[in-house]
Amino acid sequence: MNIELSYEKWLRGADGETVAALKTMSEDEKHDSFYKNIEFGTGGMRGLLGVGPNRINKYTVAKATKGFADYIKENGKSACERGVVIAHDNRRQSRLLSKITAGVLAYEGIKVYLFEDLRTTPELSFAVRHLGCFGGVVITASHNPPEYNGYKLYDETGCQIVPDIADKVTAFINAVENELEVKYLSPDELSGAVCTVGEETDEAYYENVLGIRFFTDTDKNIRVVYTPQHGTGNIPVRTVLSRAGYSVIPVESQCFPDTEFSNTKNPNPEMPEAYEAAIELLKENGADIAIATDPDCDRLGAVINCGGSYRLMTGNQSGAVILYYVLSRMSERNMIPDNAFMVNTVVTSTLGDRIAQSFGVSVEKTLTGFKFIGEKIKKHELAGDKKFVFGYEESYGCLIGDFVRDKDAVQASLMFCEAADYYKKQGKTLIDVLNEIFEKYGYFLDSLTSVTLSGEDGAKKIAGILENLRNNPVREAAGSKVVKITDFNTPKEGFVKSNVLHYEFEDGSFVAVRPSGTEPKCKFYYCVRSDTEQNAKKKLEEFKRIFEN
Repeated sequence: MNIELSYEKWLRGADGETVAALKTMSEDEKHDSFYKNIEFGTGGMRGLLGVGPNRINKYTVAKATKGFADYIKENGKSACERGVVIAHDNRRQSRLLSKITAGVLAYEGIKVYLFEDLRTTPELSFAVRHLGCFGGVVITASHNPPEYNGYKLYDETGCQIVPDIADKVTAFINAVENELEVKYLSPDELSGAVCTVGEETDEAYYENVLGIRFFTDTDKNIRVVYTPQHGTGNIPVRTVLSRAGYSVIPVESQCFPDTEFSNTKNPNPEMPEAYEAAIELLKENGADIAIATDPDCDRLGAVINCGGSYRLMTGNQSGAVILYYVLSRMSERNMIPDNAFMVNTVVTSTLGDRIAQSFGVSVEKTLTGFKFIGEKIKKHELAGDKKFVFGYEESYGCLIGDFVRDKDAVQASLMFCEAADYYKKQGKTLIDVLNEIFEKYGYFLDSLTSVTLSGEDGAKKIAGILENLRNNPVREAAGSKVVKITDFNTPKEGFVKSNVLHYEFEDGSFVAVRPSGTEPKCKFYYCVRSDTEQNAKKKLEEFKRIFEN
């Protein structure tokens, strides 16, 4: 892309506020904002807010929505009449961008449902199915820093669009010649052109979430600290837990929607600093667990009170504990179908695989991204050959009831609390349960290293890391030989082409390397299998030394 020509086009065609921002840009800012168009991937777009074609703004969102509208219209009158439901989170410009999205769709003659206020990503997924829509849009950047926002598309099943649909939508987006000239109804013109979504859909969603419980009595024996990290989870998580009878202590300073995430050091449940305020309340109140959801409430993190010490669970660990609890209760009640399957990703710990298989549940693998888990559910639902019982990924996301087709932290919060309550009545914490799982299935230590490399030069460096591992593959680490290397950049049956390398070791460990699809990062995933925690830690250090240097 010619940076100067694109910059001049924006100077001539953008509104006054945008032009003023353009004129204050440094040369570095200009380069990064104009050297390419922001990428539309399988889940949509995510990036820095700002001006220019490589930023999230009303023009790039309008362009993406025009492409989506053209895709919908290609699918006929019925698709347009079924329409699209739109939700947004608490981020900067999220409400405005949701109205721009609604305005483009309405201008193009497509029925629009717009949530009255911020809502969670899983409720958006539910709403697509509940309202019978052809698709959905959510404006969110999940757990990214405040300067980010994003745009995700969903198909008629409530699943994030998968590559074959994304490719078609992308082609329509690329056919939009000038993002500055996309037509749409202004936010002031929307009132009579969209259907407002609110309490009725909320209540239907809550009813379905509460339906996943195994125990519906209100004799709950645990106290729960909860933080929504200033995001969308505050109302739904607290509503569901309250109706289920749990005593919830909210981190009040982090409960109100805030574009800047002012009272948390990090809104990402994967990061320990996200829990500082919650742990203080955990200590003050002698509560049993603290749970945190990310801003769009599709990820759940947890801290366990272990008699005065406080243990943060990884996504692999909490996922394994919820899976074990769910299958144990289903087994007791003879609820596990003969054709049951669990699905997780190629970068998720294989501890869950062993748990599922011990209950007679088959395991299916996908690439990173919950859209692929949703796609598996749809595939088997249509074929009628297998029954979904659980899905999860290492990045703190899981799904229990498939009335949602994305990871759902409202469901996860409810089931995690039920598990904590169930085992407390047996005198156990969830860390005790995790240790029992390790005793039964082997010790697993998981770790993630994310190397941030921003901008055009960073993208080149990330590509170089993957290329070097392809050209100079690791053959042995920590005394264990590599038994299989899978390069998903070459076609594999059941998988789309993806820039992921997966190393399997003879001791049951694995290492996977991939660029992030939403952030300027190269990610190294480690699943270390050993006999003890101490030996696993030694192995992990050696794996990191070899793969990251």
